[in-house]
Amino acid sequence: MCRNIKTLFNFEPPATEDEIQASALQFVRKLSGFNKPSLANEAAFNQAVTEVSETARRLLISLQTTSPARDREIEAEKAKERSRLRFG
Repeated sequence: MCRNIKTLFNFEPPATEDEIQASALQFVRKLSGFNKPSLANEAAFNQAVTEVSETARRLLISLQTTSPARDREIEAEKAKERSRLRFG
């Protein structure tokens, strides 16, 4: 899967509309192989992004967990540390 698609569930604060939209865009780019579609494919591409975004939003709303919400800042620091260890 695309490395740019981030986990959006169970964070405090919850995922924003922009984060959901960006994730949907990355997913459609990966599936289509287009970073930017041609004019002939633009409408279908944009419609797919809209539909994936709506589906992702519904999914995030419907998911349940008993785990405490993760803190975005702490998770970002962990990711930076993993990157530092991996790449030096």
